[in-house]
Amino acid sequence: MAQPSGEFRQEAVRTRGGELVSGGLLVGVGAPDGSEAGPCPEEWRPRPRRIERSEPARGPVGGVGRAVGPLALGAGPADLPLLDREADTAELLALLAEGRSIRLVGQAGSGRSALLSAVAEAAADLAPGGVVQLCGHRRTVADLLQDLFAATHHAPGYRPDPGQLAAHLADVGAIVVIDAAEPSGAELEDLLAAAPGCAFLISAAPDGPPLPPGSRLQDHLVAGLSRSACLALTARLAGRPLDVAEKAWAVDLWFESEGLPLRFVQAAALLRQRDVSVDALVAAEDDRMDVFGAVDEPVHDADPAVRENALRGTVPLPSVAETASPAVRLAEGLSEPAQAVLRLAVALGGECPTAPHLPALIDVGQGEAALAELADAGLAVSIGGHHRLTAGALDLLVPHWPARGCVDGAAQHFSWWVGHSSVTLEQIAAEAEVMIGVLLADRTAGRHDAVVRLARAAAPALALSLRWGAWERVLQLGLEAARRTGSAVDQAWFHHEAGVHAICVQQPSRAIAELETALTLRTTAGEQRGTAAARRMLDLLRAEGRRLPAAAPAVAAPGRAPVIRKIAARVPAGLKSSRRRRAAVVTTAVLTLGVLGTAVAMSFSGPDEARGKDPHNGRLDGGGTEDPPFPQPSGSAAPGTAGAGPGAAATQGGSPEPSASGSASHSPSASPTRKPSSSPGAGESQTPQQPQPPAPGQPQPPGQQTVQPPQTTGQPPKPTEPSHSPSSPVSTPTSPSATSGSPTVPSGTAGPSTPGPS
Repeated sequence: MAQPSGEFRQEAVRTRGGELVSGGLLVGVGAPDGSEAGPCPEEWRPRPRRIERSEPARGPVGGVGRAVGPLALGAGPADLPLLDREADTAELLALLAEGRSIRLVGQAGSGRSALLSAVAEAAADLAPGGVVQLCGHRRTVADLLQDLFAATHHAPGYRPDPGQLAAHLADVGAIVVIDAAEPSGAELEDLLAAAPGCAFLISAAPDGPPLPPGSRLQDHLVAGLSRSACLALTARLAGRPLDVAEKAWAVDLWFESEGLPLRFVQAAALLRQRDVSVDALVAAEDDRMDVFGAVDEPVHDADPAVRENALRGTVPLPSVAETASPAVRLAEGLSEPAQAVLRLAVALGGECPTAPHLPALIDVGQGEAALAELADAGLAVSIGGHHRLTAGALDLLVPHWPARGCVDGAAQHFSWWVGHSSVTLEQIAAEAEVMIGVLLADRTAGRHDAVVRLARAAAPALALSLRWGAWERVLQLGLEAARRTGSAVDQAWFHHEAGVHAICVQQPSRAIAELETALTLRTTAGEQRGTAAARRMLDLLRAEGRRLPAAAPAVAAPGRAPVIRKIAARVPAGLKSSRRRRAAVVTTAVLTLGVLGTAVAMSFSGPDEARGKDPHNGRLDGGGTEDPPFPQPSGSAAPGTAGAGPGAAATQGGSPEPSASGSASHSPSASPTRKPSSSPGAGESQTPQQPQPPAPGQPQPPGQQTVQPPQTTGQPPKPTEPSHSPSSPVSTPTSPSATSGSPTVPSGTAGPSTPGPS
């Protein structure tokens, strides 16, 4: 892992910048005046490629990728043969083979992570997509779906919107293993609905709410180990057989702890500390007997083990109460470097930085060995690219292990580190929780200036690393600190970044509020460039002809996922081509309109002509799925009309679309596209109307579904002139779809057979 080292100064801190694609948006991050988002040109949009199973795209649960660097994995239940879990493993494999999704429930320290690792290793051949292993620690549902997309598709720097994400994950058939997942309830249901072809194995928090009725998930209880398994685990981790007294002590612990494996990992660490005390007694006795010749007739036992066992009996075993809460006693027996790392982790809310940061933070050169010692003692576990304290350890250690200034300078270090050219985005993503811990520690200590500096440096880096849950959290902490310092410039910057984040996650109302606040603050502070940047984002949001593209809704798949073994066989090969799928949709629409007595001339094009479409329509790869509208925050249309009916999608979509009768350049008599805020009728209901017979003596234009009011002069309208009425606005020549010769699809339809709105 190429980590920067050496002295650093505040003036050497630089902001990491770059570009990413979010849905149909091109987002520029790290600009001096704030990030900006805009419609992404069609030719710049990524084309995600499925990752084959032979490609190295997956790692162990909570493991570390090659780009993150070395991490010490200490001895623990996951490093030993799994004991007393054969029945659980077989049952979980059988359920996964049927396509079922399981949530592992149990007490903290019951060995759920170890069971997840064992099942994931044994389930490699159950699904056509293999096994995808994710870390749920401090991840939102959106972050988990992005991680699943990144594990199954090659598209660096691309975060699809919910509609695109559902399209990409619809044909993924894999077993998804998520350790330490924090979402629960309806959020988990949304996670499963976004990938209906996957079977999920999730380890959730022990105090999570019960599953709702009809959930695809089913609970599987992870109970404690049997007495014999606990004794065997303790002996293996202690490195020697247990004597009679130690076995009786371990049995008492088994009754008290209900067989939780973590308790016996810590009990074995207590026995190793006791052995160190026994070794010290043996060495002291040898020195006292004859090292200086002070004893005339030294007496040696025939077997040194007999003397060692006799001395071991003089060292009392920990009481059951001490074994129930052993964190403080274990911490006292650690080496000095391990204690320094433990003190730092307590100050950071339980998060341990990776080993390369320890020399700069606490002057510990052998960070790997210190982290391994913490893991061996059962005080830390590796998850998500770094270490964190085990369950319950933080609460026990906080009163006894104060920070003592170990966090001083951490914000300055990470501010410089995230902008260094040798640091990769994967490394930054692995340290996201650590940097949030630094921000919280500095906020508690009242160092608000340090919080602002680190937040301004870390926010663009987290945005580029696609850790958007951490990105939002850092912006919130930075804005709070900026208010404490009273800096209007910093407050404006955080409001601007929060507005860009809201645009990326399809929250236009919040984006408008944040950007307007930033504009007001920057105008007051006299920031001309910052004011212009905020005004550009507001103009883009409020523009009628270039509104931001929206995300297509993710359709939840009802019922249970199909059997994993048969997912690939159930997808016909003829329907995997997007061209044939679009042809089927077009053919169905034509036949339906023909039955209704309507002659519709529709043009069709292949993927090679997709670049001729409007680059701001929010589609990916020229797909045939219409995106619902990005809500107009300040236009004439009310927010409640966005979902009024199938026609609303065509009215308020990412760009004006031609009607079902073709574009204006091909069919002059087609009813023009409505613009939501340019006419009095923009806010009216636009549900598809049933065909009606034309008035006597009045010809019916091709593709026209409504009856025009009779003219006062008695003359029928000309077929080549569109009708003009207050409720039917006229298509302006500046409309992107009015001059485009691209193929058209019936807009605002709920299905292939529904005619477009008038």
